[in-house]
Amino acid sequence: MSHPSLRNGGKILVDQLVAQGVERVYCIPGESYLAALDAMLDAPIEVTVCRQEAGAAMMALTEGKLTGRPGICFVTRAPGATNAAHGLHIAEHDSAPMILFIGQVERDMIGRGAFQEMDYRAVFGSVAKLVTEIQSAAQIPEVVQRAFHVAMQGRPGPVVIALPEDMLMETAEVADAPKAVAVPIWPGLGQMAELQKMLWAAERPIAILGGGGWTPRASAAFARFAERFDMPVAGSFRRAGAFDGEHDNYAGEIGLSANPRLKARIETADVVLLVGGRMSEAAAQGYTLFAIPAPRQKLVHVHADPLEIGRNYHPALGIVATSPEFCAALEGVQPPANIVWSAETRQARADYLAWSEQAPANPGRVQVSEIMFAIRRRVPDAVFATGAGNFTIWVNRFLRFRSFEQQLGPTSGSMGYGLPAAIGAARVFPGRRIVCFSGDGDFLMNGQEFATAVQYGLPIIVVLIDNGLYGTIRMHQERAFPGRPIASDLKNPDFAAYARAFGGHGETVEETAAFMPAFERALAAGAPSIVHVRIDPEAITPATTLSAIRDAALARRAGS
Repeated sequence: MSHPSLRNGGKILVDQLVAQGVERVYCIPGESYLAALDAMLDAPIEVTVCRQEAGAAMMALTEGKLTGRPGICFVTRAPGATNAAHGLHIAEHDSAPMILFIGQVERDMIGRGAFQEMDYRAVFGSVAKLVTEIQSAAQIPEVVQRAFHVAMQGRPGPVVIALPEDMLMETAEVADAPKAVAVPIWPGLGQMAELQKMLWAAERPIAILGGGGWTPRASAAFARFAERFDMPVAGSFRRAGAFDGEHDNYAGEIGLSANPRLKARIETADVVLLVGGRMSEAAAQGYTLFAIPAPRQKLVHVHADPLEIGRNYHPALGIVATSPEFCAALEGVQPPANIVWSAETRQARADYLAWSEQAPANPGRVQVSEIMFAIRRRVPDAVFATGAGNFTIWVNRFLRFRSFEQQLGPTSGSMGYGLPAAIGAARVFPGRRIVCFSGDGDFLMNGQEFATAVQYGLPIIVVLIDNGLYGTIRMHQERAFPGRPIASDLKNPDFAAYARAFGGHGETVEETAAFMPAFERALAAGAPSIVHVRIDPEAITPATTLSAIRDAALARRAGS
């Protein structure tokens, strides 16, 4: 801890970020926190100025996912704060540690309805782990350290701190707080013995990995456990990277448009080992995979937050533990002398390979699955970021994620996440290949952040899959109201020209054979790039077309 020194609030605040090990900040500048911005000028912190607060917040939460320590975002008062709410919601669903600092009106104006005043506790209380407002410069070290602790401890998530403008100009003599470190939570020996007993009695076990907090060490430890027990392992929705997709025990991702064979395998398992995840709606197939509140399967639920265990599913065995510590403790769990489910594990792997290799043709001159196969071969170690939309089904089904940081997608189903996530990943991993997959509607939710990538020379590649629709919405319209689409058609720009207009590299692809040459040129360009892939509007998912959905819905109605 440093000795007290007289500083203004902005300087104290930035010094706390340095003390907490912060290397990067994402922001939209605002007059409400000028003192903090000024202090950043002299701090060893890399500042990324963004084009809209939602993008800045998404970059920060992505850093939190990738590093395990809170990503930091600064925004100005009410309009800036409400724009950033998009990122807070993703961080809450994704269990990603982040801290959002919001400029606030001066203290003596609070409660008067001042210009751009908001009650941030009321606005963000349901989505953040902690919402607070600093009332004096002397409180800053204490509040910031607590924010880091809360964001990381238990189930990670977002914290919001409001910064009254005059407080940041106030001077105080106060020491810096020590660096916050999340407390590891180890499982009990009795719980691990009970787990071993349950597995020895099992005939059809399966493990599902999910949630936040995964590390390379944790994934490696769980892989050793899976090998010793010869157990099939699935990834939860958009968390497949917690287990190596090329491992012989990997059985696929359970999420949207999941492999029916994997779904059936989990439904008929006798023991399910759920580590780190919550099995919320998308992963749990609309909360049908496990009966609520008492699953038919013997559920072993491992989670860092005791309030998540039993929240929806009453487990046969609940273990409060952080994922890395639980995985380390698995070294002491011994397999039975006779593993009776090995054949099931081999079949689970075969089912996954068939599902991820044998792609049905989609309408049109561009086969999206072939593009995924080509990318998988060309840049297998890239970080892959996605937003939301039906295009993500191809990504999650046909790519192979070999480590936890390779799959960046919002479990909240939030559109517009992919491009900011790719930028955040490029900041954390300079020099690494970063590929963003976007739909046309998805991309333009935060497409202005392409300018941020150009400004900082981040050579991300956006594979933009354009069918001229809000495709997921059109799919649901055809199911519920066949033949009556509304508000889901889009008029799009030339996205390759868009990239060039910002100073990046642009390519247009209208047939499968043209994709890899265009992708190679994007790789060689060394600049932010968009590969604009125009596909048939009928190509909604790898296995289903719009017309098939509509015809099936009309047939059901005619039959009723």
